[in-house]
Amino acid sequence: MPTGAGLPSEAWAKSLMMAVQAPSQYAMRFCPPYGPPQMPSAVTDMLHTAETLLTAAAGALIFQILGLPGGLVSGSMLAVAISALVGRPVRVPLPLARVCFVLIGMLLGAVVTPETLHGIASWPLSVALLIASSTIMFIGTACYLRWVHGWDSLSALLGASPGSMAQVMALSAELHADIRGIAIVHVMRVLLIVVGLPSGLALFGSAIGAVGLPRSGPVSSLTELTILVVISSAVALLMLRIRFPGGLMFGAMAGSGVLHGTGLIHASLPWWVGSAGVVTLGAVAGARFANTSPRLLLGYLGAAFGSFAVATVVAAAFALLVVALLPFRLADVAVAFAPGAQDTMMVLALALHLDPVYVGAHHLVRFLVVSLAVAVAARRLARGPLVPLPKRWQRPGYDD
Repeated sequence: MPTGAGLPSEAWAKSLMMAVQAPSQYAMRFCPPYGPPQMPSAVTDMLHTAETLLTAAAGALIFQILGLPGGLVSGSMLAVAISALVGRPVRVPLPLARVCFVLIGMLLGAVVTPETLHGIASWPLSVALLIASSTIMFIGTACYLRWVHGWDSLSALLGASPGSMAQVMALSAELHADIRGIAIVHVMRVLLIVVGLPSGLALFGSAIGAVGLPRSGPVSSLTELTILVVISSAVALLMLRIRFPGGLMFGAMAGSGVLHGTGLIHASLPWWVGSAGVVTLGAVAGARFANTSPRLLLGYLGAAFGSFAVATVVAAAFALLVVALLPFRLADVAVAFAPGAQDTMMVLALALHLDPVYVGAHHLVRFLVVSLAVAVAARRLARGPLVPLPKRWQRPGYDD
């Protein structure tokens, strides 16, 4: 029997039988051009992005209707996270996320006033207590993951980091740590903080009454608005260029803060622009749950909730100490000391009408301290052999 092009005689015979008995299967296997039409990847990405943003907007709207504090960011984040966990394709393009970082930075900087900056002289003690809090939180959470859930030393160290998620993920991949468990612990911590902290503050009467972004009046000067956008964007790009932590948001905030703090301009972005930026940032945070199966998530929930509880107890104790010693509001201190991501905590501060300068300064200090400590400690642990835990202490499914 003659053979087909590139097929052995037996394989060719099987393909011929398939063509006769099941022509549709033959066409799909051996004739890709005649198979089901494939949607272009660009169109698919656009549809996935649109679905993600609509999901985030729906979650934010529901939270706003319910009157929950910080509803824009917490509602959008939770809605997209649930969508990702049930298997829906969630996607926020990086350029869109970067634009949102810059917009939110402009809004944060617009809150800065000379009066807000007047109290900087009394912050050193608060910053020192923050460093102590981060250190104790770091050690306590690492010990909990190590001793209670049987994590190896390197994974426990990276999973215990109070912030610096991007750096932690990079180190986890580079040093072959348990990146899945570390990612779930970090994202769950941020999600619990964003959803629970505003409601907790409101429950104890410490949160500002507003639940969303303020609706600023009409822009008084198009020239001022242009100056705001150009200067803030330029500083943001410069910070990104030099790899400053949170460069886009902090750069835009710095540019906007200088312009508003010195009284050079008084214009601010329209409220609907800021709201759209906050909702999109919530979608970015929620999208981190993509490709995480519910079964895998359930396997790490104990570690996530337990480590969150340890970090929360430490942060709350130091926040109460700061409020007792210094003239700061509990809401400001609670968000500043919360072990959440920089960008998300800054947005939460904006949504609750807190002091963004105080919150931003403390999260920046913690980022710098934690980044240095994690980098040094992780590489030190990765160099030497780690003492394995007994099998009865190791979590199910852990691979040495």
